[in-house]
Amino acid sequence: MTSGTSPVPEPRQPELLGQSVVVIGGTGGIGLETARRARAEGADVILTGRDPDRLEQAARELGAQRAAAFDANDTTSLQGFFQDLSTPIDHVMVTAGGPHYGPLLEMDSDQVRRKLSGHVVLGLEVARNAASKMRPGGTLLFMGGTGGRRVGHGLGIASAATAALPPFTAALALELAPVRVNLIAAGFVDTPLSASLLGDRLEDRRAELRATLPIGRVVGPADVAALAVHIMSNTALTGATYDIDGGQQFV
Repeated sequence: MTSGTSPVPEPRQPELLGQSVVVIGGTGGIGLETARRARAEGADVILTGRDPDRLEQAARELGAQRAAAFDANDTTSLQGFFQDLSTPIDHVMVTAGGPHYGPLLEMDSDQVRRKLSGHVVLGLEVARNAASKMRPGGTLLFMGGTGGRRVGHGLGIASAATAALPPFTAALALELAPVRVNLIAAGFVDTPLSASLLGDRLEDRRAELRATLPIGRVVGPADVAALAVHIMSNTALTGATYDIDGGQQFV
């Protein structure tokens, strides 16, 4: 009879150790939570946001490598931000901007143009300016929604705007290779943005989702952040759309 000791398992290495992550719109909600998750996985993070005070607080909390306050939809400011980056970056996540809901016939032509193309134009400008700074195998990661899968009263232009993002992402992945391009399509996520959109209907919406979603709970920013970091770390993923809605689109 022999005796021996069980081998000690190797400690898990952080998934993003030694890598850098830029979060465009990283002062709250999904962006901030993704930056926090990336830091926990060993990455250096660079945050941007429009509100200097919120940005300073987020950067201090996370120990961000750098923070830059500007409107991501200002092409000149966006271009200047990437030009000023002195070191190569691995991943860029774009969470800036949000959906617009409301009757189509109450929107004027300029509003329709902006809302229909806003996320695509922002994504294209980020890609154009970030590409030369990114290491091969890194990923450019966009946020979209599952709203384009189902048309309903009150959704307005949001369905058309989100439906444009998956083919845009796939086409851009071919052009930017070997940099990867991916899209996260989220359903309802319990963020400050959701709270501002729903107002006093927020608690009713949470209760409805807990009762109807197959997962039996509401999706939060940490859920999306975990998916985002996985997409960053898995170098086999590009040109794809990843749903995260707790099964919302099926019920």
